[in-house]
Amino acid sequence: MLKRFGLVLLSLLLLGGCGQPLTSGKVEKVGLLVPETINDQVWGTKGYRGLLQIQSSLNVDVFFKEGMNTQKLVEQAVKEFDKKGVNLIYGHGNEYAAYFNKISEQYPDIHFISFNGDAKKENTTSLNFKAYSMGFFGGMVASHMSKTGRVGIVAAYEWQPEVEGFYDGAIFENKDMEVDIRYIGHWDDQEKALEVLDDVLLKGADVIYPAGDGFNVPIIEKVKDKGLYVIGYISDQSDFGESTVLTSTIQHVDDLYVLTAGKFNRGELNSGNLYFDFQDEVISLGKFSSKVDSEFREKLNRYIKSYKKSGKLPNQ
Repeated sequence: MLKRFGLVLLSLLLLGGCGQPLTSGKVEKVGLLVPETINDQVWGTKGYRGLLQIQSSLNVDVFFKEGMNTQKLVEQAVKEFDKKGVNLIYGHGNEYAAYFNKISEQYPDIHFISFNGDAKKENTTSLNFKAYSMGFFGGMVASHMSKTGRVGIVAAYEWQPEVEGFYDGAIFENKDMEVDIRYIGHWDDQEKALEVLDDVLLKGADVIYPAGDGFNVPIIEKVKDKGLYVIGYISDQSDFGESTVLTSTIQHVDDLYVLTAGKFNRGELNSGNLYFDFQDEVISLGKFSSKVDSEFREKLNRYIKSYKKSGKLPNQ
């Protein structure tokens, strides 16, 4: 879900987690690694924005590299960052957890942060979005607004928790709703995603959840041309038009960057796997289309408020 390599400095208030707070001191310089690009206007772009916010708020040097998608490239980049005096490195994706686990002991003065992975070393942390809930509420909106009784998910991988959440939310809102789930097997294969979309639309889905940050924009544009609906993914995509985007399931990646860097800067960042959800204000729904009736919006907002307080979704 993340795509370019870059150095980032971040200031972030991490809640919860495991391991003991590290005492490595204040941020000196920050590095960001991205597997593909920061120009995807979704996940990668958010990481880059987080980098810029950190640079501004902490007044430190930051560096970034794109195309960091192998163990060898990551090792070369980390070696380069180390020479520059970087002591906080973000790997913008779940693959970096494994990369960092292998090399972190060689760099005891650097703390390594990845996303949605499994951090196993003392100087590694993984930031995990609990995406099931955002998918659940997005699925409720899609199901409520469907006129054909069929909604579609075009996702990257089966392991994405937002996919299961979307399905369960759609069924909770309407037990007779049909949910067509397809997997592309890649975050960025736009050609395959659009081919799959054609078949999903042909089979009658009229609300689409494009759960892949590298292909969701072209899917939204095509669905818009068809006069149908989408639920935006990762960022607030209401700019594509309220006649198309009913709402968005947002992960505030840039805010999480700022939050965690601040923790590290104060010597309070925990190692291990940390988890974030609506309660931490780093996951939310975006702006609602006026096409979504106010009565349903009020009901949904009550459910979200209750979930923030109790930690239980309405189907639990």
